[in-house]
Amino acid sequence: MPMYDRLVSETAAAREQFLAIPVIQRALQGQVSRQEYVAFLGQAYHHVHQTVPLLMATGAYLPERLDWMRAAMAEYIEEEQGHDAWVLDDITACGGDAAQVRQARPLPATELMIAYAHDTVRRGNPVGFLGMVFVLEGTSAALASQAAEALRQALDLPARALRYLSSHGALDQAHVGFYEQLVNGLDDPRDQDALIHAANMFYHLYGNVFRAVATPRPH
Repeated sequence: MPMYDRLVSETAAAREQFLAIPVIQRALQGQVSRQEYVAFLGQAYHHVHQTVPLLMATGAYLPERLDWMRAAMAEYIEEEQGHDAWVLDDITACGGDAAQVRQARPLPATELMIAYAHDTVRRGNPVGFLGMVFVLEGTSAALASQAAEALRQALDLPARALRYLSSHGALDQAHVGFYEQLVNGLDDPRDQDALIHAANMFYHLYGNVFRAVATPRPH
């Protein structure tokens, strides 16, 4: 079985649990508040702001057997530059305070996800960072465009308030093919197992970020 297919198969249960999170289901139906959407963007800024540093660290910590992956890290870095600014622009377009978001600490759930990513790269197997890429880009490709349109209509938002979601929905469709080819090149069981373990962890950690930004619903 190609590594990418194994990755999809062995993370299926975690992915189903993630997609079943109530706030994600509500977002797809346009049933979240503007407050929840801005709160999501605030946390997105903090983890997106770490993407380029994490990619740079991954390239630096890759073992010699994975030298061939460094070019892919460089390509990802070029693609991801400036995406945190998109998030801040969206916050401003929604009437939020982008400066306050930039200066604030992330919520504990977001801080833990970021910390786990850095720890994976530096202390564990740096290939594990591709588990975060799999979860974030796979989620974007599957959900972002659909959620963006639902939110635009439900919250009466201008298109400029949805650039991060809309652009990632389109961009990450193309990224999936690049990613599939990349992970199919992993032939060492150590790297394969590290990637699958990290992806399952990131579904859990990213799910906690969504749970943290959700406003309690009346029963």
